[in-house]
Amino acid sequence: MSLYILATVATWSSFILFRYLNWAAMPHLVRNIFVAFTIGFWVGKILVGSVMVIDDIRRLFMWFIGSFFSPSIKEVASDMGLGSEITRSVFLKRLALLAGGTALGGFMFGITNRYNYKIRRISLSFDNLPAAFKGMKIVQISDIHSGSFDDHRAVARGAEAVMEEQPDIIFFTGDLVNNKADEIKPYKDIFAQLSAPLGVYSTLGNHDYGDYVQWPSDEAKKQNLEDLKQTHADMGWKLMMNEHVVLERGDDKIAVVGIENWGAKAGFPKYGDMSKAYEGLAEKNIPFKVLLSHDPSHWDNQVQQEYKDIDLTLSGHTHGMQFGIEIPGFKWSPVKYVYKNWAGLYNEGRQYLYVNRGFGFLGYPGRLGILPEITVIELT
Repeated sequence: MSLYILATVATWSSFILFRYLNWAAMPHLVRNIFVAFTIGFWVGKILVGSVMVIDDIRRLFMWFIGSFFSPSIKEVASDMGLGSEITRSVFLKRLALLAGGTALGGFMFGITNRYNYKIRRISLSFDNLPAAFKGMKIVQISDIHSGSFDDHRAVARGAEAVMEEQPDIIFFTGDLVNNKADEIKPYKDIFAQLSAPLGVYSTLGNHDYGDYVQWPSDEAKKQNLEDLKQTHADMGWKLMMNEHVVLERGDDKIAVVGIENWGAKAGFPKYGDMSKAYEGLAEKNIPFKVLLSHDPSHWDNQVQQEYKDIDLTLSGHTHGMQFGIEIPGFKWSPVKYVYKNWAGLYNEGRQYLYVNRGFGFLGYPGRLGILPEITVIELT
C-alpha cells in the first residue's frame, strides 16, 4: 500500500513539475518514459478500482444476507465457496494488483514497439477494374506524425520497407506532422526517397492545419500550411487538395480522388469538398475510382450515401488508438466505441474502405497490441 501511495504522489508531482518546465526541451527518452508510465499508471488505477468495487459489492451482498436472513458471515462465506486458505477479498485484491501491474508494465513495454512496422497485405478484386491495372500494387501509409519521432534510423527502416515492396503507386493519407510544418524537416530526406512508377499521392489530415496550437497571427498559421504544402512538393508527392487525377495505362484509365480533411466526429474540421474534387470527372467516364480521405467517418457519412461510384477509399486517422488486441480472427481497441470503422478492411456492397493503423504515433509514445502499419494492396 505504501508503494501504491508513493507512486500516486510521484505521478501527481511529475504533473506539477512538468507544468512549469519546458516540455519541448526535455529529452525524448525522458518524455517517453514519463508519458508511458503516466498512462499505464492511470489505466492500472482504473483496473484496480474496478476490481475493488466488485469486492465492495460482494461485501455489501454478504452483509445483506447476514443482516436479513440470519446466517453467520462465516456460514455465508462457506456457502459462497470461500476457503480458509485464501478469502475472496484477498483473491480480488491480488487480482486487482495483478491487473494494475500488467497495465503499467504493458504501456512501458509498448515504447519498444513504436517503430516496429508491420506490413499488412490484402488482395481486392473488382469487376470494373480496367485490365491494364489488374495486378497493380498500392502501398498506403498514413499518420506519420513526424513531430513525435526521435530515431532517424528507425524511421528510415520504415521507408526502406515501403520501397522494398516495389509499389506501382504510393498513397499517403494525412497527418504528416503533429502541428507545425518544420517538424518534418529532420525526416524530409527519408520520405523524399519514396517513389513509384505511377507516383506518390498525398492528402492532409486534421493535424496538418495547425489547428491545435496557438499562432502569433492568422498569417503565421496560413504560412505554416503553405510551408507544409511546399514540403509535399519538395518530396515529390502530389498533394491532393480537393481534386482528382486520371492515371492511364494504354487505353485504360482509373481516377484518384483526394480531398482535404473531412471528419464527422469530435468537431474535426470539414475542409474536404467532394463536389470540387469531382469537377469534370463525370464527363471523363472513368470506370474505377480510388478516394484518399484521411478520416474514415467520411466514408460512413458521405461517400456511401452520395458517391457510390467510389470503389476504394483509403483512410487513416484512428491509429487503432495505438492500443488494443489483434489476434487472428479478432481485433479490439477502445477506439471502436468512437469509430465504427477503425482499422483494416470494411465493405458495403461493392464499395470498400481500408483504414491504415498509422505509420507514426501521437500522445502515447508507443504501440501496445496495435503496431504501426505499412499497407500493401494488390488490385485484381
